[in-house]
Formats: sequence, C-alpha cells, structure tokens
Amino acid sequence: MNNIFVYIELEGTEIADVSLELLTKGKQLATQLNKKLEAICIGSNLAGIEKQLYPYGVDVVHVADDKRLSPYTTLPHNRIVCDLFEREKPEIALFGATSMGRDLAPRVCSTTGSGLTADCTSLEIGDHVDPKTKTEYKNLLYQIRPAFGGNIIATIINPETRPQIATVREGVMKKEIFDAAYKGELKKIEVANLLQKEDFVIQVIERQIEKSKVNLKGAPIIVSGGYGVGSKENFQLLYDLARVLGAEVGASRAAVDAGYAEHERQVGQTGITVRPKLYIACGISGAVQHTAGMAESAMVIAINNDENAPINAVADYTIHGDLNEIIPKMIKYYKSNTK
Repeated sequence: MNNIFVYIELEGTEIADVSLELLTKGKQLATQLNKKLEAICIGSNLAGIEKQLYPYGVDVVHVADDKRLSPYTTLPHNRIVCDLFEREKPEIALFGATSMGRDLAPRVCSTTGSGLTADCTSLEIGDHVDPKTKTEYKNLLYQIRPAFGGNIIATIINPETRPQIATVREGVMKKEIFDAAYKGELKKIEVANLLQKEDFVIQVIERQIEKSKVNLKGAPIIVSGGYGVGSKENFQLLYDLARVLGAEVGASRAAVDAGYAEHERQVGQTGITVRPKLYIACGISGAVQHTAGMAESAMVIAINNDENAPINAVADYTIHGDLNEIIPKMIKYYKSNTK
C-alpha cells in the first residue's frame, strides 16, 4: 500500500528508455520514503518481461497480458491502471512524458480524481506548510518543471489527493541498474472479467512507425549551435563539423526560434536533455534553459566570441573567436590527423 508505481511504456515487448529512467528515479524515491517500487506492464506476449525490470530495483511487477492490449489504446489501459490503483492505493505514480504517457496519465488522473503535473524535469521529496491553514505536509513529491515558456522553473505539489501523478521527460534522468541480481515479485492481472466491450470501441487498423532521423539522445558527440551562429546558412558549418566527427547536430531554443534549425534538434529545458561524451557549443550564450539540458555532458567545448558568456562557466574548454574561422580550421586539422 502507498508505494511508488511506474507505468512501463511498451512497443511490442520493447521497453521505452523513459520507463527505465523512471524506475531508476523511482527506486531512489522509494528508498528515501521506505516504500516499495512497483511497475505496471500492459500489452501482449509479455512472458518474462519482469526479468528486464527486476535489475532496476523493482519489488513488484504487475503484468496484464492479453492480445487485445497491444498496440496501445487509451480505454483498456486506463481501466486496468485505475483498477490497480484503486486496489493498491499508490502514493506516487510516474509516466513518461511521451505521446502515450501524455494520453494515459491525464485520463488516469481524471478517473481517480488525482492531481497531475505534466512534463517534469526533476522529482524530489520535501515538506510543505500551507501558509493559510498552517497545515504541515510531510514527504510530498516535489514535481519540478519549466513554466511560462521555460522562463521559470516551477515546483508543484499535490498535498490533498493520491496518487501524486507526474509525467517526466525522456532523457532528464539517468538509467542505471540497481542490482543485476535483484529479484522482485510477479503479479498477473486477470483482465478477462475486468475489460468491457466498450473499452475496444476504438481499434487500430493499421500502424506506420517512422523513427526520427535525429538521434540527439543517443549521439556520443553533439555539435550544437545557438543564435550566435548568425543564420541558417551558417549552420551548415556545424553539419560539416558533425559529419567529420560522426556527430549529431543540436541547437538552442533561440536558434530554433530564429529558424536556423528544426525543433527536433532543440536541446534544453523545452527541448531534449542530452548526456554525450562530447558537446561542442557554437555561438551559444549559455542561458540556464539550455545548460540544464546539456550540463551533464562528459566534456563541453564552447566556441564563442564573448569571453563573458555564461556557457564558458559550464565548458571544460573554451575557444574565443569567430566560429566561421574556427570551425573550418577544426575540420581541416581533424582530417589531417585522422588519416
């Protein structure tokens, strides 16, 4: 009772990275609160799925396995999750801030009468005293997310209702094995008498899945540009450098807003959080909204003509000067030394 639950997002039998990231964070929260970590898997042909989850410190895996439950549709998944929550009464429930999580979590929230904070970038445990009633609340989930277009960071709490529900962005939390030998408990959810005919009023006739051509999250090297690059044409220099290094191209929000790069390349609080081995920031001032999305890079090189740019405080190495002169030299030097 009152444990921490994570909804496991599945594509067939493949577990989404965001779900494993949430299990890692969920285990930290569960340890802090002295609670159990539980996972919910809903889909088809899920035999053995629990073995992929136990190493993340999962104490209980709830599995609903039925051929009608894959691919994902809202109504049956909502009914199963809400029925489980009614029986188990979780303290905290976490979903990925993906198309699936953003569809399901609000439905669960509405059905259970709980509060929901969407698109979180951080989760913490803390206390709160209501300034009006002086009521003290212990061990609340601090749900932290950008607000007002990323210009401020808001901390949101849900002291009155349970579970405390949050969707969390992919990539903002680490994915780490807790214990490779960890063993939890498997609980099967009997769905035959639970699901109703109207749950399947919507059926998926055909699916076409096209993976994004931009893979910032998985890229070991990212060459990222900001408003200081100057133009969409100048961004070609970044693509040239990325091609030589075998890197992916990223961008700051200012560069995306200016039309220099596509939104799917945006790094930062309102974009994608990345942790590459090498992050080369070109013409990026280093506003907190951007650095929050790349500060955990193993190494950061900043190319900027402003010696006082905030990005320099984050960078391991800085190169002061005109990127239009520096990047061609980097390309030439790299080519001449990698033959």
